[in-house]
Amino acid sequence: MANWNDNPRTRTGFGTTTGMTGDVTGRTTFDAGLRKHMLSIYNYMASGVLLTGIVALLFAQSGLAATLFQGGGILSWIVMLAPLGFVIAMGAGYNKFSKTTLQGLFWAFATVMGLSLSTIFLVYTGESIAATFFATAGAFAGLSLWGYTTKKDISAWGSFLIMGVIGLIIASIINIFLGSGTLELAISFLGVLIFAGLTAYDTQRLKNDYLAVQQMMVTNPGAAQAVSTGKMVVMGALTLYLDFINMFLFLLRFMGSRE
Repeated sequence: MANWNDNPRTRTGFGTTTGMTGDVTGRTTFDAGLRKHMLSIYNYMASGVLLTGIVALLFAQSGLAATLFQGGGILSWIVMLAPLGFVIAMGAGYNKFSKTTLQGLFWAFATVMGLSLSTIFLVYTGESIAATFFATAGAFAGLSLWGYTTKKDISAWGSFLIMGVIGLIIASIINIFLGSGTLELAISFLGVLIFAGLTAYDTQRLKNDYLAVQQMMVTNPGAAQAVSTGKMVVMGALTLYLDFINMFLFLLRFMGSRE
């Protein structure tokens, strides 16, 4: 939704041919552009999650997942760590890569992520995985909608939530050696809360990033032309994808029934 607190008379080029964009046509065109941008992000993100789920299910049902991961070896570690490599590559190469390259990396990431997540089908029942997925989807939709529509500025959440993610990683590494069930439950509970917060925070940030680019079109058109909204869509989808998957995995530890 458009930020109605902004003075519409300061904007130009949002669907009108004059410098005065305070009319209904200008506001409607701008609002439609924002909705289209966010829907593109959600479509990419949902398609990525769907691709991951299909790959994970087929890889597990084929028996290859059991052979690869239960047998151990260097290949299993490569598959598990490959998604992280794709994320790092996309972030580091954002300015150099074309939109097409980023799209290809996103689909490759979603595929490799499916191979990595196929292990959940070896641990949990299909029914509990499906139930957890739909619970996560409902929570994600509500949190993202709130982040999109709220007038409250939640940008201050960012640094706190990132610190929380770092804390989760450290605690998880420590618990590998401790093997504490209580600590694992605490990590899972905090993980759900942190990625729930990140879902709302990232949604608002992606919306504000688009608004900033549109404002740049007025104040600095030359710089705005160098910004690719197509690349913004792909990276935005990656961000929300990671929020969804992580919230799903932490919630699965509570709702999942083991085989």
